[in-house]
Amino acid sequence: MKNNWQVRPGDKFGRPKRLKIRPLRRVLRTTHLFSIAYGDVGSSIYYALGVVALAASGATPLALGLAGIVFVFTALSYAEGTAMFPESGGSASFARHGFNDFTGFVAGWGLMFGYIVTIAISSFAIPSYLGLFWAPLKASPVVMTTCAMLIVTFLMTINVIGVRESSLLNIALAILDLATQLLLITLALLFFFNPQIIIERVLNYWPSPQDMLFGIAIAAIAFTGLETISQMAEETKRPEVRAPRALIIMTIVVLLVYAGISVSAFSTMTPTELAQNWSTDPIAGIASKLSLGMVPADMVAKFFHTEAHQVVFTWILTGIQRTLPVLVAVLAATILLIATNAGLLGISRLSFSLSRFKLVPEIMGSVHQRFKTPYFSIILFSGIAIVLQSPGFFIPNMYSNLGGLYAFGSMLSFAIAHASILALRVKMPEIERPFRLGLNIRFKGRDLPLTAILGLLGTIVIWIVVVIMQPYSRWIGFAWMGVGVFIYWYTHRQGKAGNDKTASNAIETAVSS
Repeated sequence: MKNNWQVRPGDKFGRPKRLKIRPLRRVLRTTHLFSIAYGDVGSSIYYALGVVALAASGATPLALGLAGIVFVFTALSYAEGTAMFPESGGSASFARHGFNDFTGFVAGWGLMFGYIVTIAISSFAIPSYLGLFWAPLKASPVVMTTCAMLIVTFLMTINVIGVRESSLLNIALAILDLATQLLLITLALLFFFNPQIIIERVLNYWPSPQDMLFGIAIAAIAFTGLETISQMAEETKRPEVRAPRALIIMTIVVLLVYAGISVSAFSTMTPTELAQNWSTDPIAGIASKLSLGMVPADMVAKFFHTEAHQVVFTWILTGIQRTLPVLVAVLAATILLIATNAGLLGISRLSFSLSRFKLVPEIMGSVHQRFKTPYFSIILFSGIAIVLQSPGFFIPNMYSNLGGLYAFGSMLSFAIAHASILALRVKMPEIERPFRLGLNIRFKGRDLPLTAILGLLGTIVIWIVVVIMQPYSRWIGFAWMGVGVFIYWYTHRQGKAGNDKTASNAIETAVSS
């Protein structure tokens, strides 16, 4: 396998000396990877349903389902790529190996934008859930936006100082989060499920073709955090086995939970009510409806034949219903806080990875002398996230705008990831692939995975839909990419100048001696 960073003859004259990069400690297992990833991807459940409902209305379950298919294809491509190259960087790493440095930079820069939007929207959802305890946190755009900005500022500060997250805490919260979501789904199916009502709500609130397309595109926000496992590969024991396993498990669980949550939402409320009253905290809306539901007497009698047992069971179930809104509010705020923090951790890892390979200025990967954290990137990108939140003071459809911004950056990055997997099949067919995708199409002597081809087409279509249908995302997204290209050009030029200067000094020294 050809390594772009391997020392070649003439390097001591033509290239500046590179710093020795110490490998990260490999301590994570499949359980750790799943819990961390589900904390990121699963956190989007707390806001994605409402964001999609704003656009897709009655077609929300279908939009999430179609986006879920693209999510499956993307997760599979990441499984093959991460097993081949277990290093931080994700799609940027795949693209650097499959194509070149510039393509790797574009993928990383787009992913970075996705991380920033994740930080902005995750922290933006926290006040809405805490509005159960103080109404202005949800009702007042000024209070909500100010609180979200303060949350990002707080997390920025503790990340600069260097507070470490606990793997055991992540696992415990992931289990509690999943258990709560399953409880909501179970209660919604027991108390409210009616196929006829769900079908009527879907058909009566069916969106226009344009809104349907945009709803599918915006549903990409339901799967924020997909890159997390790839970013943690350098810290994983046997990543070539455990990273693909964690990706597959997470994909199955997330799709099942989303299906259940979608059915629960349409069982308990109309799409209009979901979009208008619960767009920023849809899971709180489900919990609120469940807290008012009556325990079906026939169901209790079916399982418990004595009156005493029926009374006890009804009392316990009623108590669970009454405490659900509080549990969901506290848990959602906690999970979203951790997801916001994970976004900051992810973007600091990514900027360090890009700076390590000289794709962005070294200052973006610089480490604080005292705190030993990548302080510059943490402060810079936290500030950008706060700027993206600022329209929340006066723009009512802020969530839809943030969803479009996420789709712009992430779909571009995912499309490059799929293309990189295909390019690597052509460019490096002999390289070991611990996890190899099946369903291959034979083309010019190479096996090209069908899932990567379909994933590439799907992500490109979603990206084009966002670019065409949402001017807000189009102009901000292209501005972000334009700034990135300039940064890459400047970094490349500075590196070339440094190489030329080093070579010139070496020649002068040789001549004088």
